[in-house]
Amino acid sequence: MADSKVFAEARGNPARSGAGIISRIRLENFMCHSSLEIEFGDWVNFITGQNGSGKSAILTALCVAFGSRARGTQRASSLKDFIKTGCSYASVLVEIKNRGAESFKPESYGSIIMIERRITESSSTIALKDQLGKRVSNRKDELRELVEHFNIDVENPCVIMSQDKSREFLHSGNDKDKFKFFFKATLLQQVSELLQNIRTELTAASAIVDELESSIRPIVKELDELHNKIKSMEHVEEIAQELQILKKKLAWSWVYDVDREIQEQSEKIKILKDRIPTCQARIDKYTTIVNDIKELLTTQKAKIAHLMEKTSEARRMKENLQQSLSEATKERLELEEEHSRETNIARKLTARKKLLEQQIHDIQEQYSRNSQAEASKIEEQIEKLQNEVNVAHDNFARVQEEESAAAERLSFARNAVSEITKEIEENERRCRELCSQIRELQQRQRNKVTAFGGERVLSLLQSIERHHKKFKSHPIGPIGAHVMLENSDVWALAVDSAIGKLLDAFIVTNHKDSLLLRDCSREANYRNIQIIIYDFSVPRLHIPKDKLPQTHHPTTISLLQIENSIVFNVLVDMGGAERQVLVQDYEVGKSVAFEQRIPNLKEVYTSDGYRMFYRGSVQTTLPPYRRGMTGRLCSGVDDQIYSFQNQVSEIKEYVGECKGKKRLSEEGLHDLEGKLHIAKKLRVSEERKLTSKQIALSAMKDAYAAEQNASSEPNAEELTTEISQLDDSTQRKEMLLEKIQVKIATADEKVNKLKTSLKEWCDSTKEDIDAIEKAEHELLLREEQLQSAETEKVHYEGVMHKKVLPDIKEAEAEHEHLQHKRQENFKKASIICPECEIEALGDLSGSNPEQLSAQLSRLKQRLQHESQRHSESIDDLRTLYHKKERKIAKKRQTYSMIREKLNACQKAHDLRWSKFQRNATLLKRQLTWQFNGHLRKKGISGHVKVDYEKKVLSVEVKMPQDASGNAVRDTRGLSGGERSFSTLCFALALHEMTEAPFRAMDEFDVFMDAVSRKISLETLVDFAANQGSQWIFITPHDISMVQPGERVRKQQMPAPRG
Repeated sequence: MADSKVFAEARGNPARSGAGIISRIRLENFMCHSSLEIEFGDWVNFITGQNGSGKSAILTALCVAFGSRARGTQRASSLKDFIKTGCSYASVLVEIKNRGAESFKPESYGSIIMIERRITESSSTIALKDQLGKRVSNRKDELRELVEHFNIDVENPCVIMSQDKSREFLHSGNDKDKFKFFFKATLLQQVSELLQNIRTELTAASAIVDELESSIRPIVKELDELHNKIKSMEHVEEIAQELQILKKKLAWSWVYDVDREIQEQSEKIKILKDRIPTCQARIDKYTTIVNDIKELLTTQKAKIAHLMEKTSEARRMKENLQQSLSEATKERLELEEEHSRETNIARKLTARKKLLEQQIHDIQEQYSRNSQAEASKIEEQIEKLQNEVNVAHDNFARVQEEESAAAERLSFARNAVSEITKEIEENERRCRELCSQIRELQQRQRNKVTAFGGERVLSLLQSIERHHKKFKSHPIGPIGAHVMLENSDVWALAVDSAIGKLLDAFIVTNHKDSLLLRDCSREANYRNIQIIIYDFSVPRLHIPKDKLPQTHHPTTISLLQIENSIVFNVLVDMGGAERQVLVQDYEVGKSVAFEQRIPNLKEVYTSDGYRMFYRGSVQTTLPPYRRGMTGRLCSGVDDQIYSFQNQVSEIKEYVGECKGKKRLSEEGLHDLEGKLHIAKKLRVSEERKLTSKQIALSAMKDAYAAEQNASSEPNAEELTTEISQLDDSTQRKEMLLEKIQVKIATADEKVNKLKTSLKEWCDSTKEDIDAIEKAEHELLLREEQLQSAETEKVHYEGVMHKKVLPDIKEAEAEHEHLQHKRQENFKKASIICPECEIEALGDLSGSNPEQLSAQLSRLKQRLQHESQRHSESIDDLRTLYHKKERKIAKKRQTYSMIREKLNACQKAHDLRWSKFQRNATLLKRQLTWQFNGHLRKKGISGHVKVDYEKKVLSVEVKMPQDASGNAVRDTRGLSGGERSFSTLCFALALHEMTEAPFRAMDEFDVFMDAVSRKISLETLVDFAANQGSQWIFITPHDISMVQPGERVRKQQMPAPRG
């Protein structure tokens, strides 16, 4: 291409004094250009032209001028490939402004810096010139410094985006390639590589320092050995002197040791003698207590005897009254029986009289009515009636048998239904009990405490926690939550039965706390709470073996694991758990409780809950409590729940079967009741027929007999006589009944008087009887106190005669022996050295003869060993020691300084790495926000996701015409224009995140349609005009829609020549 010049449209662009902005570029023999010169505006520059006009060569020239390698431009493999064909050299001259506060060495270059890159077939040179064209430097380092000063990174796609880079990004759907583009454009890659290299260098330097520090250790070890050798030689003489002193100290230590023993023995004798008054005082104390209690016992016995004598007469009166009351009651009952009997006789006499009068009346009527003519007719009627009566009787007997059979079957059916109903009710009751136990066990699974009071105890514990500051000591409870079976659940039911309600109890330390706990229980709606007041300061009780039951069977307390001493003491003091013996079965329990007569035995419990004990001479056996069959101390309840659930299922199945049987039985019962009702109706009908026939037959027979009996009048007279006799008997009975009634009234009055007398006697003697019982109780307490006091007295007398006095005698003999031994040791020590010399050396109280002897032996061995080991001069050793010590100190100081600098560098590196990560996160957010902002100008929305760990960057674009609302995750899924516009928006977002004095983009609008190109150009112009950097846009397309202005400059490349 011949010499060419780019013509610019008219503009009124004001001059801009910015540092690093390109003002002019001139190409000579570079690629397709023989000679090309372009001037650039300070703001936005558009370069247009046909394909092949050399537009992209301008960007390539810029990259070469600023030191890029040929491969970095992606247009050639070596710089000589940029020389135009047929020429021997190529030249690129770039002028950049150097004004303002950020100018680069203005004193050397002035306001313009010229960068000239000259390329030949064999070499390439760089020249940096001032504003007058005078060479200032030709070093690459100067160019690198200039590039770093103005932050011109031509390999950064955000500074120069060549045609190849644009196409590569547009056609790449790989998220990793997009990440590399972003990572490089934002300079994060450069910073990351620098920090990684620094970290590697720091690690290597630290390893070197560690190696240097470890190299000192052998010398330090030699120095320590030398120091020990010097010290050993210095101590040889000291050891010899110390050896002599130890010999003297040993001699006198025997004397002082005996003095110490004599002093200890004297103090021991004093202490033993001081025990005599104490022991005697206790003996006297308990002697006085015994005498006082004996006097009280005598008085109490006399009082009881007096009360017994006083109440003996009263007891006899009570017995007489009770006997009289019994006799009077018996007499009254006999009179009532006699009255009832005579009344019945009188009623019978009256009924007999009425019957006789009716017979007399009937006889008289019949006699007047009958006649001889009717006799034969009556006989026939009687025979006929008799036959009818026989037939009716047979029918009645048959129906009565049928009714009896039906009634018997009905009774049997009713009994069967009743038994089935009882069985159903019993099984349903058992099922309800099992379900209740299952609920309790499931509740215990969730919280063990609920086994000892249910849900109420949880409410109580919460109430206690709310008011815990009011208590002097926090209440303990329930007791069951503080105990645990040690071995297995075999004894769970037995232990539960033995301890009983104590498992639900709470323990407090005083009465005030018990009132507070009572208030808490009312607040929690926990009624009838058992509260035990016990002193919390009492230590854990120790139970002697002779106080325990002498048997191989376990006791309740032996099977429990109790960490809380207060709970242990309460179970012993309140429950007697140490005297409750547990056995496997009922027969063994009877043997242990009633036959073996085991001392200290309180009660025996079997593994299934039976309780056996003696009360006086009475043997008592109580069955297990029905609701306590689970054992609340079981460690695991899963098996029990499973067993109960199986039982419930079996019971429900059996109840279903029983209900089926009951329905069938009730249906049969209903049928039997119908049959019985029919049989009863038949029986009543036949009975009525038989009765009417019998009455008719009897009446006819009576009439016929009366008619035949000629002596009917005398019979009536006999009946009249009998009626008179009945009247006399009735009158006598009435008189007798009146007498009996009087006797009954007298007997009632006597009984009432005796009852009143007995009550008055009981009221009058109640105080005396209560006084006797109280006196007997006090007598029993006094006897127990007397026994306890006598036991204590015997104990202290034994201590006095068997312990105190013999110990004093033995101690005095030992004291005399030690005095004799001291005299001998003093004579031997005085021969070795006087005592004043030892006193000058210091106190020997801290050492005994054995220690001094061992120390003396060790010193002798050491002196002998040290004398034979060392042959060197101590002065030579000291000179060598100081020389090595100075050498080590110098190295340590040097290495310490290096280590401090390394640590400072490591700290600075860590701080910068932290800032790098924070900035990377901020850049990721900024990129998404700015990318979406540019897309919205075309009605598109999008999002950028950056993953620094996986090193991927994904772009999501949502087009407005997409009704599905799905985002496109790969730009290759868009049309050419949409993809180019998305790429442009992504590039602009990156541009806002980077800093450079100028930026260039080649064929940024490739694949865009007219609408996208118009929006893109408007977006680019607005962004470039407001962004602050110089912009160079290269495109082969028409940009007539871009209006030139103060900040926009358009230039047209000449068409390529054919």
